[in-house]
This record gives sequence, C-alpha cells and structure tokens, in this order.
Amino acid sequence: MKAADSKRAEDIVALDVHKISLLADYFVICNGGSERQIKAIVDEVVEQEEIAGVTIKRIEGKDGGKWILVDLGDVIVHVFSESERQFYNLEKLWSDAPLVNLTEWVD
Repeated sequence: MKAADSKRAEDIVALDVHKISLLADYFVICNGGSERQIKAIVDEVVEQEEIAGVTIKRIEGKDGGKWILVDLGDVIVHVFSESERQFYNLEKLWSDAPLVNLTEWVD
C-alpha cells in the first residue's frame, strides 16, 4: 500500500483472507497518529486507487475518524487510530489468515 505508506501510516499489515472470508481477498490494516493523519491516509488511498481505475465500492466511518474502512472489492483497507486498532485487534480476530509480504506493495 504505497498510498498509505506515503502518508506515513504506521504498522501496515495485509492479511490474505480469501480462503476464510467471503468479504474480500485481502484486508490491509494500518493506523495513523491522529484523526487528521487517518483522513489523509484514506484520501491518498482513494485518490491513488481512482487513478489506477479501481472502483471504490464504499467508505465507512469517515465522519468518526477513528476507524475508516475503504472497500475496494477484493481488498478492504482498515485505517485505525492506535487505540481503536488495539481495541478491535483485527489481526487476532482474523488470526487464521496468513500475513502477506508487503515488500512489493510498499517499495
């Protein structure tokens, strides 16, 4: 997720959920240090995906600013505040999903 990384998203991980979820093939999870940064990360992800021709299916939580979900179809991006990420702990909830090596996605 070069777009999230370019806005200094923290602790970016991707889970391969295609075998255990009907929702998407991948969950990308990251967090920002403030509501302003979280919104900047989401805005950059949306902008870059639109440039790439990807249809944004929906965005949820933008008004709250503590957990924003961007549904890209096969990929769902979760951008959290640090406290919300710890509270919901999606990595543990989806612990059956293998981690994806993000080197190619971010570099």
